[in-house]
Amino acid sequence: MHTSVDFRRYLPILVALAGGALALLLAQHGYAQEAAQAAAPAAAATPAPAPVPNKGDVAWMLTSTALVLLMSVPALALFYGGLVRTKNMLSVLMQVFVVFSLITVLWCVYGYSIAFTEGNAFFGGFSRLFLNGTFNPADGSFSMAATFSKNTPLYELLYAAFQATFAAITVCLILGSIVERIKFSAVLIFAVIWFTFSYLPVAHMVWFWQGPDAYTDASKVDALNASAGYIWQMGALDFAGGTVVHINAGVAGLVGAFLLGKRVGYGREAIKPHSLTMTMIGASLLWFGWFGFNAGSALEANGSAALAFINTYLATACAVLSWTFAEWIHKGKPSMLGAASGAVAGLVAITPAAGNVGIPGAFAIGLLAGVICLWGVTGLKRLIKADDSLDVFGVHALGGISGALLTGIFNSPALGGPGSVQDWVKGTIGYPGIGAQLLIQAKAVGITIVLTAVVAFIAFKIADLIVGLRVTEEEEREGLDITSHGESAYDM
Repeated sequence: MHTSVDFRRYLPILVALAGGALALLLAQHGYAQEAAQAAAPAAAATPAPAPVPNKGDVAWMLTSTALVLLMSVPALALFYGGLVRTKNMLSVLMQVFVVFSLITVLWCVYGYSIAFTEGNAFFGGFSRLFLNGTFNPADGSFSMAATFSKNTPLYELLYAAFQATFAAITVCLILGSIVERIKFSAVLIFAVIWFTFSYLPVAHMVWFWQGPDAYTDASKVDALNASAGYIWQMGALDFAGGTVVHINAGVAGLVGAFLLGKRVGYGREAIKPHSLTMTMIGASLLWFGWFGFNAGSALEANGSAALAFINTYLATACAVLSWTFAEWIHKGKPSMLGAASGAVAGLVAITPAAGNVGIPGAFAIGLLAGVICLWGVTGLKRLIKADDSLDVFGVHALGGISGALLTGIFNSPALGGPGSVQDWVKGTIGYPGIGAQLLIQAKAVGITIVLTAVVAFIAFKIADLIVGLRVTEEEEREGLDITSHGESAYDM
C-alpha cells in the first residue's frame, strides 16, 4: 500500500538547515577575509627579492672581457712586433705577454681593491685584496657590482675581470716607446711601480663611485659624491679610458723614451719595420677587440652599448681615411703603415667619447684624430726630439687628449650628443654647456698628465738604480731576441 509523504511538514527543518549552511559559509568567508586582511601587512613587510644580473648582460660582458684580452695578446703584441726590426721581434712579444700576465696577477692581489673600493678621493681601500668577498663558497653566492642603471647589477667577479684587462693593456701600451733597448728586468720593475702608483689612482679618480642604486634621495647625494673618485666628482666624462688608459700610458712612454735615450743609430741608420703585414694583422685585431673595450664599457647589453659600438666602428674608419689622405697629400704616397696607424688613432680618440657622443661626434672625432695624430708622429716628434720608438705618445697620448677634449664638446645634445646624468636620484639628463664641460675635461687631462709623468720618472729611476735601464750597445746591436731571451723570431 502506497503512503504519500507530506514534505510540507519538513519544510521548516529544510529551511533551517539551508540557513545554517549559508551562515556557516558566510562565517568562513568572513574569517578568510579577516585572515587575508591580517596577512596583508605581513606580505607588505616582506622585502622584494634582490635583483639578479640579466643573463644577456652577463653574456655580453664575458664576451667583452675576452675581446679586450685579445687586444693585448695577440693584437698589440703583433702590432708592435711588426714595427720593430727582426732581431727584436720576440723581445716585444715577450714583453707584452709577460707584462700582461704580471699586471693581471697584481690586479687580482691588490689592484682591483685599490681602484674600485671606497677609500678617499685618490685611492681605494683593501677590502677586496685577493678578490676577497666576491664569492662565498659556503653558500655559493656572488657579490654584485653596480652598472649605470638602477636595479641592474653585474657579478662583481665579472666586473673585476673586465677591468683587469684594461689595467694590463694600459701598462703594455707603454712598452712601444721603449722597445729595442730596455732590459727585460727593468721593464718588470717599472711595470709594478707605475701600475701601483699611476694606473690605480687614476682609475679610482675617474671611475669609482657608489653606483646608481645608492642614490635614493637628495639628502644622501653630497655624501655619496664625496666618497667617489676626485675626477668623477668633477663631472669629467671618460667612457672607456681616454685619461685612464691612453693619456696615462702615452705620457709615461714619452718619459721613458727621454730617460732611456735614443736607439743606437737612430737618425743615422734606417730603422724600419720588419713586417708591416704583421702590423696590419695586429691593427685589424685591435679594431675587432676594441668593440669589447668601448661597447663593453656600457656594462650592459643596451642602447648605450649600441651607440658606443657604432661610434667605435665609424670613428675608426674616418681616422683611417683622414690619415691616409693627409699623408698622401704630404708625402705623395699613401702607406699601409699610415692606414694602420690611423685606425689606432681613431680607436684611441673615440675611447673616452664612445657612449658620450652621437653620430656627428664620431664623424668629427675620427676625422680630426687621423690628422692630429699624423702631425704627432711627424712634426711634433721632430720638435720634442725623443726616440719614442713606436709613437705611443703621438698616437695614444695625443689621440687620448684630443678625444677627451672633444668629448666635452660633442656630448652636447645640440651637437647630437646624449648629454649625461646630472641628477642620479631622479635620473635627469642634462649638459652644463660647452665651456663648462670642456674646462672639466681639460682639468682631468691635466691631472692625469702630471701624475703619470711624475710616477713614470720615479719608476724608471728606481728600475735604473736596481738593475739599470738599458742593455749594452753590443747587446742592442745584436738584438734583444738573442741577448735577452736566447731565441730568434725566424729560423731561416
